[in-house]
Amino acid sequence: MAVSEAAAAAGALAPGRDEEAALVFERAHYRHDPRWLLPVPPRLCLACVLELLPEPGVSLVRKKHVLSCFQDVLVRHTSLVMQLMAQDQRVCIHFINMLFELLRSVEDGSIADLCIEVLIQLTTQLKLEQTIHCLLDECHKELCNVPSMRGSLATLTLLGKLVDAIPTLADKLVMEHGLLRQLLKYDLFVSMIMNKSALVESTDSAEGSPGETSLPLVLKKLLLSRDEILQVASAHCITAVLVHSPAKHAPAFIHADIPEFLFEHLSSSSEVLVWSSYSCLILLAEEPLFFSKCHTVYGIESVVRSLQGSLRMNNTELHKQGLLLFAEILTRQPEEIKLFTSSAMCRDASRALQEAVSSPVLEVAAEAVKAISAFLRKDHQSAPPVQYGELRALLEAMLNRCADFSQTPLNRRSLGHASSRDLEKTILRRGKFLLSALEGFRNACRLAVEFQSEPSAQENPFTAPSAEKEDTLEAFSEFLLSTCDSLCIPMVMKHLEQATHPALMEVFLSILHSLFVIVPHMKEKFSKKLAASSFIRLTLELKARFCSGLSHSALNQVCSSFLYYLCISLLSTPEKTGPPSQEELSAVSELLQHGLPQISSRSPESLDFLSDCQYVEGSARQRQYCILLLFYLAYIHEDRFVSEAELFVAVQNFFLSLQNQGERPPLVVFRASIYLLAVCQDKDDALDEAVVSAIRKFLEGIPDLHLIYTHHPLLLRLFLLYPELMSRFGHRVLELWFSWEESSCEDLDAVPSAGQPTLPASLAALFHILRSSPSILLILLDLIYSSPVDIAHKVLMVLRTFLRRNEDVQVGGLIRGHFLLILQHLLVEHGAFPSEASGNLPLLLSLLSLVQLRNESERELDSMAMKLLHQVSKLCGKCSPTDVDILQPSFNFLYWSLHQTTPGSQKRAAAVLLSSTALIELLEKMLALTWTKGGSLRTSLLSSAWLLTASFSAQQHDGSLQVHQTLSVELDQVLKALSFPKKKAALLSAAILCFLRTALQQNFSSALVVLVPSGAQPPPAPEDTLLAPLGTSQVLSLVIGLQNLLVQKDPLLSHACVGCLEALLDYLHARSPDIALHVASQPWNRFLLFTFLDAGGSSFLRPEILRLMTLFVRFQSRSILSLEEVGLVLRSAALADLSTLSNSTLRALRGFFLQVQSMGLLADNSIAQTLQVLEGLFPRVSSAQPPLQDMLCLEGVAVSLSHIRD
Repeated sequence: MAVSEAAAAAGALAPGRDEEAALVFERAHYRHDPRWLLPVPPRLCLACVLELLPEPGVSLVRKKHVLSCFQDVLVRHTSLVMQLMAQDQRVCIHFINMLFELLRSVEDGSIADLCIEVLIQLTTQLKLEQTIHCLLDECHKELCNVPSMRGSLATLTLLGKLVDAIPTLADKLVMEHGLLRQLLKYDLFVSMIMNKSALVESTDSAEGSPGETSLPLVLKKLLLSRDEILQVASAHCITAVLVHSPAKHAPAFIHADIPEFLFEHLSSSSEVLVWSSYSCLILLAEEPLFFSKCHTVYGIESVVRSLQGSLRMNNTELHKQGLLLFAEILTRQPEEIKLFTSSAMCRDASRALQEAVSSPVLEVAAEAVKAISAFLRKDHQSAPPVQYGELRALLEAMLNRCADFSQTPLNRRSLGHASSRDLEKTILRRGKFLLSALEGFRNACRLAVEFQSEPSAQENPFTAPSAEKEDTLEAFSEFLLSTCDSLCIPMVMKHLEQATHPALMEVFLSILHSLFVIVPHMKEKFSKKLAASSFIRLTLELKARFCSGLSHSALNQVCSSFLYYLCISLLSTPEKTGPPSQEELSAVSELLQHGLPQISSRSPESLDFLSDCQYVEGSARQRQYCILLLFYLAYIHEDRFVSEAELFVAVQNFFLSLQNQGERPPLVVFRASIYLLAVCQDKDDALDEAVVSAIRKFLEGIPDLHLIYTHHPLLLRLFLLYPELMSRFGHRVLELWFSWEESSCEDLDAVPSAGQPTLPASLAALFHILRSSPSILLILLDLIYSSPVDIAHKVLMVLRTFLRRNEDVQVGGLIRGHFLLILQHLLVEHGAFPSEASGNLPLLLSLLSLVQLRNESERELDSMAMKLLHQVSKLCGKCSPTDVDILQPSFNFLYWSLHQTTPGSQKRAAAVLLSSTALIELLEKMLALTWTKGGSLRTSLLSSAWLLTASFSAQQHDGSLQVHQTLSVELDQVLKALSFPKKKAALLSAAILCFLRTALQQNFSSALVVLVPSGAQPPPAPEDTLLAPLGTSQVLSLVIGLQNLLVQKDPLLSHACVGCLEALLDYLHARSPDIALHVASQPWNRFLLFTFLDAGGSSFLRPEILRLMTLFVRFQSRSILSLEEVGLVLRSAALADLSTLSNSTLRALRGFFLQVQSMGLLADNSIAQTLQVLEGLFPRVSSAQPPLQDMLCLEGVAVSLSHIRD
């Protein structure tokens, strides 16, 4: 072997032809300058050595031999070799690089040792600074590139021997090449040096005398130096050590108090030093000793100030590193060691985080969000007073930054797979950022919950009593709710349109869950809004998608808890039904707690599960109950995410299954089931008879329907649609419906049919039911009589509107017959005191009056109507004048019955009413109360009494009916009441005028009404005998009173005044024409007439004015209405559009013309021609006019316009 190696080496550098003793590289030697050939043995060509060593085709054995020869020459002939190499420094550098490359690449230890020896000798002998730098640079590069210490062993050996050979080189290695930092990359080196340091420290402590210095102390000295470069290098070295194992090596640095000096360096203006200090502290924070030694308490202020300062710099990496350190400290700080010792420091930290999270750089904002999440911990915020305002501003900044990021438009243009991947990455980044923000918000919610048990955290004790309580826990809690509603929920829902992440949804639902506890006084409103926003559907879809089997158990638990609290809140404060009892709520709570975690099926699967006709076991039945409750709560808040037709079938099968197994569901579940059945039933689908029978059996076992009632028109329809249910439960369900119904008909019933407003949907549905089954009206009639007053009033208003809007529905006989039975029963039970029978009797009477009012055309009164007249008159006779609520609708009914029928029926009705002596006595008492001082009766009831009396008197006189009881009236008081009328009592004055007109028309000779004087009267004057029982002064006083009433220009009152004036003049003319003419010609009458005509134009075309002018023409009152003025009226009438006038105006106008004609005023040709024209127009116009409604209800009083007018 030795022989072969020698032979190979000889072949490498063989002697040339001319120089046999020389060792040269034959392929290259001929190109070399002879000066490179050493003149001494061994004769070696240095240039050949340079070309042979890097040659890849030459074996290592040959290279080793050549290198050995060169070392021998270098030792024996140092000066000669140095002299040759020093001629060209480039040759020296190239030779060193070549030798180092050989050292780096060979694995043979002997060759490596040989290379090291040669490099050391060259470096030390040349003594050239450039060559040393060159060698050190190559070593530095090698150490940076080699990942393990084993791979860089040769380089390290070279450096070690080099330092031994040149001691001054040590400082250069540390200062200019960072050698220690490079060495610290290797785990083996770190372990060795740190073990050595630990041994040194233990030895020093044992012997008590300083010995060798440990690495932590060396680096600490460098940190304490004033040289920034050394400080940065020290921080880098510490970092390099800790990277290998913080748990293993951090205690040594912590015991050396290095964190203290790192915190102090955070105030440096050097970004490099601050960043390096951040890095060290981040690694040290992984060791619990770092916190137990209270270094963070000492350094947190420095961290906050450094963070505030660094955020003003334009160094993103520095921002991120500082926030990472802050987050680590906030996260790992033990709860028992308070980090912030004052509220001011906590406030500064909050503001620094607020500034950081608002950074436009997403990576910085993301780190800030993580730090905020860690900052929102009770032990970090418990320094009194709690800065709720700062926390609020911090959360707003975080969520606004998140909202800004989520609103950045996505580039959805189709640019291939690369664009799709970028889009996915963007969505993923948004999801991560949103998740971090939600985690921070969840921590804020948790903070609010924890502070609820801390009295000192409820509000700032230093706030002035008069100041607004904004910095309180309550205000902060309400802020959390509103912010979640306005920011968190919209952001999450928008993100769900792009992607669904279980972790994100878990945090989100846990936030919603916690808000039920944070703001208990607002959970009702909050839960209803969540349900109306489809959160039941959303949560069930999440469970079905991710929580089947045992996957995502944490998400399943959060979903179930959220649904539980949502359902309990909705059921505790229901919107359209009564709240359950505490016992029911406890049972439902237990049901939901056990059943909700088991539900993870999609909607179609849940429907199939409900429809299961096989035997259903207990746990499965509970799941069915839970599913029904969820569907019910969703549907009642208009979230119909299940097919109605399929749900309708499923609920029917559920009822049949219960019946087959003999089970009774909890009341809450039954309420949900029957509600779903009602709202899902299509108009054309009918329940199976077996299902209806099952429902009835379940209902019969319930104490009261209110326990399972949910207010909805379709549920009402369900009960009223099926006779089996309506006959048994119709009355109660209608009573419940009206008790819950908020829609009112108060404003609808007064609107004329031509302008009917749209009905509320609930009332429209009820009206549709009533039209399809009018017999339900009888139930409503019973409700009016038997229900509480408020409900009865609602029923009356609804019935009134229904009857007015549905005139084609003939229900008068049905209602009147049922009412007759009620009235007969009432008079039997409470004959003596009917007013005590029911507080709703006035409402029933009002309805009866309404039914009577619907009969606009004159009809014969049948036997039922006569019976009703008798019973109502009997009822009135048993009342006192103070029973206004009963008497008013009763009087209206009697009055309408008299005036809204044929003359023959009027006579029969009047005979029935006149037979009631008690009624006549009651009217007498009531009329006397008109002028009684301090009378408490309403003018509306007095008006009805006067109108009835006038009607009775007229009917009795015209029909010569038998009088069983007379009625006395003081004439003086009647005249006085007209001369001095009550304020705002035009209707009462009109009624009294109607009565007086009737008396004048009868010449005061009524068999029913007896006019008596008021107390003792003086004997009448001779001229008064003809006018008796009136006196001249009374006549003149009455005329003045009529004139004053006419000036008021009330249409109804004007008609009554003119009619009374006509009757008065007729009465006077029959007894004393002179007095009649005197009354008709009074100058005041002309003023009165022109007061009416002050509107100008055709204002005279009003029936009361025309009748008044007719009266003046009749009595030839030329001073009041001259012949020229009569002609002017006729000509104006000829020019008027008569088709626009009412029938009453046309009749009055015709009467005026006929009176003019009869008085011989047609001598004037123009007047005669005008009259002929008008005579031709009357027949055509009168026939074209529709009849006006005669019966009205004014101020609650039944009034016949024809009775007042004629």
